[in-house]
Amino acid sequence: MDLDDTLIALADETRRSILERLSGGEARVTEIAAPYAISLNSVSKHIRILERAGLVRRYVSGRDHYLSLDPKPLNAVTEWMVKSRNFWSGRLDALEAALRAEDAIAAAKKSASPKPKQRRKQ
Repeated sequence: MDLDDTLIALADETRRSILERLSGGEARVTEIAAPYAISLNSVSKHIRILERAGLVRRYVSGRDHYLSLDPKPLNAVTEWMVKSRNFWSGRLDALEAALRAEDAIAAAKKSASPKPKQRRKQ
């Protein structure tokens, strides 16, 4: 299971749709291909990409090829996303704190500096 292969597989709407269908249970390749206005050969190419990513398992019974979803790569992507989100959230929180501190210092300097006297008109 390679994270890049999984993300590439998930990048296509047709492949995400196939995974969504398989989340309801296993299906024959012909059943998976039926709703698409593309050739069976094109659907098979999408399925091979999903298999390479480890998202789909295939078994053959006679002439029928059955597919099922393997969620393990999705778990790995989710884990990577959570780690990335936590890292960037921490970095952005630190940036926000630094900017607020800068603003507070600037405001304190502005209020502490003596105001120039205004001259009266005579």
